[in-house]
Amino acid sequence: METVILAVVIALVAVVAAGGLVVGSRRKKQLPPAPPSTPTITAPPAEPRVGDEAEVPRDEPRRTIEEVVLPDATPDAVEELPAPAAPELERPEPSAGRLVRLRSRLSRSQNTLGKGLLALLSREHLDEDTWEEIEDILITADVGVAPTQELVDRLRTRVKVLGTRTPADLRALLREELLTLVDPTLDRELRTESHETTPAVVLVVGVNGTGKTTTTGKLARVLVADGRSVVLGAADTFRAAAADQLQTWGERVGARTVRGPEGGDPASIAFDAVKEGISAGADTVLIDTAGRLHTKTGLMDELGKVKRVIEKHGPVDEVLLVLDATTGQNGLVQARVFAEVVDITGIVLTKLDGTAKGGIVIAVQRELGVPVKLIGLGEGADDLAPFEPEAFVDALIGD
Repeated sequence: METVILAVVIALVAVVAAGGLVVGSRRKKQLPPAPPSTPTITAPPAEPRVGDEAEVPRDEPRRTIEEVVLPDATPDAVEELPAPAAPELERPEPSAGRLVRLRSRLSRSQNTLGKGLLALLSREHLDEDTWEEIEDILITADVGVAPTQELVDRLRTRVKVLGTRTPADLRALLREELLTLVDPTLDRELRTESHETTPAVVLVVGVNGTGKTTTTGKLARVLVADGRSVVLGAADTFRAAAADQLQTWGERVGARTVRGPEGGDPASIAFDAVKEGISAGADTVLIDTAGRLHTKTGLMDELGKVKRVIEKHGPVDEVLLVLDATTGQNGLVQARVFAEVVDITGIVLTKLDGTAKGGIVIAVQRELGVPVKLIGLGEGADDLAPFEPEAFVDALIGD
């Protein structure tokens, strides 16, 4: 019995020993093999953290919160670009003496009217045929029938009295007679001085195609050159580009433009323009009206309405009728109809550089009893000049 128990104990011990060997061998297989030689790695010193005190105290005083310059809130913020500089305003040339500087623009009229008359008057014998040629030149130049007859009659009388006719004498004679027809006694001053509480108001009228809007813009330059402050009223609401065109002219010289919607009420815009001129303390308000065909009664009536609405603020100081010098006698028909609707105070003759019909100055003044105050002598911005009778006649007959 004891022998059996001993054998069992020995067997159990053998089984336990065998299990330990298996577990030990499994654990050894799970461990990686040790490297032949592993160098010793020294850890780097710890970086100082925010808030740690320095080992050596700083001698510098600490900055206050006001002294600290903070970075932008967004690191990728784009630097704001400076605002573009305002365009430099143009400085128009003074209006005084401008016609003298532009006299070469009258060369075509000079060749036909002035030099043609001098050549005929210089003939040795002035017979009836010669005087008829002189009349033809004057009528062709749009002087008009009645003024032509007056001029020829006076010339015939004075040439007979003069006797000898040197070129200098003939030129002086012709200059004197033409100057009489142009009439230097007419008041050609532009009334653009402001009143005590309101600006001067200038209404610009005329038919389509005469250059009304351009003339209004050029007139603004003339006034700015003479020291006036100007407000522009774009009351031509029927032509799409008129307001933009006028505003461009104004921006060049620093003049504000009052405008409204396309197809809006012209009288309302004119009223607002004068109101703006009063508020801004401007010297002059220029109102550009729509180009109205003189045959359209309704549009002409509307022009009268524009004038009446403006007069609720104060008087209209000037009503300038813009005429195309190349239209000749047809321009006189237009002038008569406009004069019936509004009281025309002055004439602006445009495109006088491109025509041989300088005599229209004489004809239109005779027709309306109103002076030519401005003439346009080209496409340039400063080619609008105050009309000066002496300089005009000198340019016609040449040196």
